[in-house]
Amino acid sequence: MIFFNVFTDWQCFILANMNKGNISGVTATHYNIIEYIYRKEEVTGKQISKAFNVSQAAVSKQIKFLIKNDLIVQKQSISDRRIFNLSATEKGKFLINNSENFRKTVADQVSEALDPAELQTLTFLLNKALESIKI
Repeated sequence: MIFFNVFTDWQCFILANMNKGNISGVTATHYNIIEYIYRKEEVTGKQISKAFNVSQAAVSKQIKFLIKNDLIVQKQSISDRRIFNLSATEKGKFLINNSENFRKTVADQVSEALDPAELQTLTFLLNKALESIKI
């Protein structure tokens, strides 16, 4: 089986499991922002901009998508009305938790299916490919 076909199967498998929460259109950038907000519990767009080293305008666009899709909420600070805090919704938390559980399950199953040398080789090759991808 050629690599493209195997890769396509993996991609479909991952996307099918990511969409168990009936969430479409979520990109890796969206996921990373939701996860960051979830881990910090409450952050501002400015903090996200600094953490990811991107412009506030770029973050603002992503935040609008996430709010529209009920993955995060934005609330005005009581102490400083100029500040808007972001937090993950239950739907956003579900996405992160579901993804982590899926990732752990797949990693465990792959680790069980391969011997230590094969797992080391797979890890090396995946890391090498990841480092060379320029999208």
